[in-house]
Amino acid sequence: MSVKRPVTPDAARLRMADLCARSEQCEYDIRTKLIRLGLNPSQIDSIISFLKENRFLDNTRFAVSFARDKCRFSSWGKNKIKMGLMMKRLPKADIEAGLREIDEKDYLDALRRVTLAKGRQLDLLGENSREERMKLYRHILSRGFESPLATKATESYMKKLKREAEHGSPEE
Repeated sequence: MSVKRPVTPDAARLRMADLCARSEQCEYDIRTKLIRLGLNPSQIDSIISFLKENRFLDNTRFAVSFARDKCRFSSWGKNKIKMGLMMKRLPKADIEAGLREIDEKDYLDALRRVTLAKGRQLDLLGENSREERMKLYRHILSRGFESPLATKATESYMKKLKREAEHGSPEE
């Protein structure tokens, strides 16, 4: 088994600058990586300062990017995004900035995608339709969408299904 040589602060700074240049990172993740590399707290603080001064690292920019990406690509609601940002130990102001930058159209599209995907798996017009509706509602909540939106999406999807059943229209 090979023995790992300790990483020098200069090498760690270059490595973290390269990482930050390739993708948005938050201070907590960078700090964690530097701790794993075996650097002491003063070296870590120095590297973090360097990254912030040279605009490689910006928690607000990270929060905005994280929120937009999770909404668009993972179909997460604001509650789940907020929890994800809190796990990154970001300040409340940065979390709020990230949530404000979510485009309303993208947000409603994400809600629609989640509702349609889960709704197709359920028998919402069958014998146990109440239980199935509750499964849909709970699934929407588990994806981080607010309760009023989950209620509205569930009701809207049910109306759509009933219209299609009456008229024999195919789904989207």
